[in-house]
Amino acid sequence: MSITKTILRPTTALAALGLVLAPALAQAQGGATAGSAGSAASGGTAASTVGTGGTSTGANGSTGSSLATGGAAAGGKTMDRSHVNETGQGGLNGQSKVMAHDGGTFSKSHTKTKVRDGEAVESRTKTMAHEPGSKPVKSTTTTGSTTGR
Repeated sequence: MSITKTILRPTTALAALGLVLAPALAQAQGGATAGSAGSAASGGTAASTVGTGGTSTGANGSTGSSLATGGAAAGGKTMDRSHVNETGQGGLNGQSKVMAHDGGTFSKSHTKTKVRDGEAVESRTKTMAHEPGSKPVKSTTTTGSTTGR
């Protein structure tokens, strides 16, 4: 059996302290992330969308933002659209809509994501699946986050 002895030197202790404080400092500078996703399936159709975004403020006050969104549909006849637009004030808006239908059976999903540069991120996904003769199955998921500034 061997015994290992560890001696912390002042520089090692400061480095360890830096690892503990780094997340707190990053939070103080300001950052926000949020995203949502959803899927719906009915009969031989399926639809899924996802959206995620983030924004942060650096130590020097500069801001940066990102947004990604997309989706896919399968079964029967399908439709899908995704796009991202700039708001003109550094923010981003994006959405994805997908749908699959086969006769009266259909599945659809819609995700909208908004990023306000240096401030907040919001994302919402709505899904619905339906077969003739039964009630539609609906779902909504919403998330949001602010930078705390």
